[in-house]
Amino acid sequence: MKATVTPGGGLFGPQSITWRVHTETPAWPAALRAFQLQALHPRTIRGLAQNCLLDDPEVAHARLRHHLDLLAVRTFGTREQAEHAYERVRRVHARLVGLDPDTGTLFRLDEQENLAWAHCAEVSSHLELARRSGVRLSAADRDAYVAEQRHTALLAGLADAPGDTAELEARIEETRPLLAATEEARQAVRRSVSPPLSLKLALRTPALALGSLPAAGALAFATLPGWARRMYGCHGGPVADHAAGYAAGTALKALRAAALALPERLVAPEIRAARGLMRAVTEASGADVAA
Repeated sequence: MKATVTPGGGLFGPQSITWRVHTETPAWPAALRAFQLQALHPRTIRGLAQNCLLDDPEVAHARLRHHLDLLAVRTFGTREQAEHAYERVRRVHARLVGLDPDTGTLFRLDEQENLAWAHCAEVSSHLELARRSGVRLSAADRDAYVAEQRHTALLAGLADAPGDTAELEARIEETRPLLAATEEARQAVRRSVSPPLSLKLALRTPALALGSLPAAGALAFATLPGWARRMYGCHGGPVADHAAGYAAGTALKALRAAALALPERLVAPEIRAARGLMRAVTEASGADVAA
């Protein structure tokens, strides 16, 4: 489904912080960072691994592509498009169960705990990638972004999502004692940083063969919180964290600058349309809306 971009028919709109973030921040590294964080929740990654062939590069790439398409529809599409897309997602998730090997119990993938961690990991990842990419966001802007994402949470079936950055950070801290770098998580992160590519997939998407996906995965991993990197086995302390973060920030700023300098014909249609509406709002009202 292609997003139909309108000035007032979607969940957000041209004056939203969501449009600012998602028209300026590279989507692939943010999505991969969210996945790397989500994988630290044992039930989240086990439920996913038990229901999806993550070790199949074509399946894994299709899942990422589907996620990015869903992100575009919910961000820039009409409310009807977003609701329809998430209705299908909820219907699929409602049928899926996982087995917790630690307790021997079955669990649903759409449990509130799983949905809440997936939501917090994704929202925090987009904010962190925006910050490191050089998107100018005040504290009020960041709070507004978190609050706006409650629309997405409701569509996904999450009843109680954070309303500002303080609540978001508190939810992440509350969840940390439940997190662990399971073997499933380690394998998932290895594949996101160095994915195996079949000949068929490499021929169909040559950009992946040239390293764009591994580079995005490595960039994503470098921006993870220090505690998350250490859970995955990366040691070195604050100095190593700072060095990795600085290098990632430099690369992300360059990537953002390159993306903003692309000729219009090479920009994704929904991004191009959204930027046009944002410019129109700025010109009409003089509001400080980045385009």
